[in-house]
Amino acid sequence: MPISPAYQPDPQFGAMGPDFADPVAATDFPQTLLRYRNDRAAMHVGMARLTDEEWIAHFGRFVPLPDNLKQPLAMRYHGHQFRTYNPDLGDGRGFLFAQMREAGSGRLLDLGTKGSGQTPWSRSGDGRLTLKGGVREVLATAMLEAQGVPTSRSFSLIETGEALQRNDEPSPTRGAVLTRLSHSHIRFGTFQRHAFEESPERISALIDHVIAHYYPALEGAENRPAALLEAVIGRMARLTASWMAAGFVHGVLNTDNMNITGESFDYGPYRFLPRNDPNFVAAYFDQTGLYSFGRQAEAVFWNLRQLAGCFTLVVEDESLVAALNLFAGIYRAELARAMRRRLGVRSRGAEVDASLAQAAFQALAGGGDALRWEPFFFDWFGGDEARALAGVRGEIYREEPFTEFRRQLAHYEPTDPGALQHDYFAEPEPQELIYEEIESIWARIDQADDWSAFEAKLAAIETARQAYGLSDD
Repeated sequence: MPISPAYQPDPQFGAMGPDFADPVAATDFPQTLLRYRNDRAAMHVGMARLTDEEWIAHFGRFVPLPDNLKQPLAMRYHGHQFRTYNPDLGDGRGFLFAQMREAGSGRLLDLGTKGSGQTPWSRSGDGRLTLKGGVREVLATAMLEAQGVPTSRSFSLIETGEALQRNDEPSPTRGAVLTRLSHSHIRFGTFQRHAFEESPERISALIDHVIAHYYPALEGAENRPAALLEAVIGRMARLTASWMAAGFVHGVLNTDNMNITGESFDYGPYRFLPRNDPNFVAAYFDQTGLYSFGRQAEAVFWNLRQLAGCFTLVVEDESLVAALNLFAGIYRAELARAMRRRLGVRSRGAEVDASLAQAAFQALAGGGDALRWEPFFFDWFGGDEARALAGVRGEIYREEPFTEFRRQLAHYEPTDPGALQHDYFAEPEPQELIYEEIESIWARIDQADDWSAFEAKLAAIETARQAYGLSDD
């Protein structure tokens, strides 16, 4: 591997010991066809110099990176799935491959996999990922990053030459292995496993590990568990608010899909809203709407309560309850911030910003079926009313449901007065990632091995990211 000064290996999780992870080996795949490499993300961790052959060696055959984990680790965790506790979870089709420091920030980052083969926690699964699932995740992370959502980044996608059988899509279907770059893969469910096994020692060890490597500002806290819980609550409130502003429905907000650094990750049956609909669900199996768009904050708070329950093994309840009581207020403030950022305007104070956010949601609801979610933010970015009214949806915005929103927005200044000069904003329509377009992109890959629409979509989303300037890097 070409060594770059930006490559700073720092494998830490293995030191936690065998109670937290199991050494595993990747599957020897029949083929390793490189379909996507994220060179912008690779620059952050000193891997942009890799040739395609070297890239495939590390992220298709999982040859260890220099001075990093000698063997991948399948992490142990439990979790609530649709609020039913499952003690048989763990990394069943993925593992922690490497850890390193991010260039510039010094943050500890993980390279973790999805579809890398069976582990002790695979249960009856084959440990594989469909190529379609990998394509969908690459698109999701690109779009979320463009919208300023704290998210894992799809680092690599390699087709494996396998034919997989699945009950929820036409089979046989093509296989793939995905590598994602995240701040951490330590989940709420990681704590739940050790709480279930009634091990306050391991809970304390995890808290110490998380504070040391992800929340070092808390090192001197008198009540470390409560301080950590409060910090995680702040991160999760920000994440949830970002989903709402993006019109994003994760679909499976189980405790094993919540991590302690507050990043969105693991995209299965996600959806971006076609229009404002609080009852919109992403997963066909979510028949009660537990994880619908409008209930995502409730779901995240419920999960935070389960994390707090784990901490009761090492600290009194009162301080944890006090931390949990902060969630609602932090979430409201973060939602106002997220909506204001998406509108590209400067803050006018917490209360005024919260009123603008409420007016924006009401306007989106008032637009009905004729107003799609993403075009609303595209049209009103920077608070330029003349541009919005002159656009293709101008007649909608002149209607009564938008009166209050327009009145409030008129008092705001753009965050970047020159942003609208970007060519992106000269287009009549913004980039969206609606279900039908994803299906169309996949159909071309599936039927003709045509990757041009996939590549064009990623390029267009990257243009949007640069235009909005909202990336959460």
